[in-house]
Amino acid sequence: MAGTLIPVVGPSGAGKDSLIDAARIARPDIFFPTRVITRPAGAGGEVFKGVDVPFFQELAGKGAFSFHWQAHGLFYGIPDDITGALDTGQHVIFNSSRSILSLVRQMYERVQIIVVTAPADVLAARLVARGRESADDIANRLRRADYAAPKGADVSIIQNSGTLAQGQAAFLAALPASLLAQNA
Repeated sequence: MAGTLIPVVGPSGAGKDSLIDAARIARPDIFFPTRVITRPAGAGGEVFKGVDVPFFQELAGKGAFSFHWQAHGLFYGIPDDITGALDTGQHVIFNSSRSILSLVRQMYERVQIIVVTAPADVLAARLVARGRESADDIANRLRRADYAAPKGADVSIIQNSGTLAQGQAAFLAALPASLLAQNA
């Protein structure tokens, strides 16, 4: 049986990376591709491969990404190794953009979208605390935070405004069961 593709979307500061990191530890049966981002490698935050724009564009031109998009002045790419993982029965989780969800749904049969969200005051505090963006960048990210969540039977919504442990528990509960356990 093929694995499920699990794009995780939500506004900046909602805690997507923290919840994905918890899943990396709790669910070693899931494949977590490393996003390629045109951000300096030492910028902190999520696990990613930092590249410059010309190299990113070269990779995109060679078809190295299953998906790629631009947001917040950066380019993001999901390496094409996700298809092989899905074909071998692994679920695949990646930090996504809502802008590609329609394409994700078109390309893959087994999709479960997880929306991670939090109130605006929580988002603002988290963005300030991570120290990666200027005040103008934070304001721009907060303006984009209030968007309509995707809808459908393939969508789970996680309200991540409590403790990290509460958010992690809700996120892990939303993940599909291990295919390994299902096939045992």
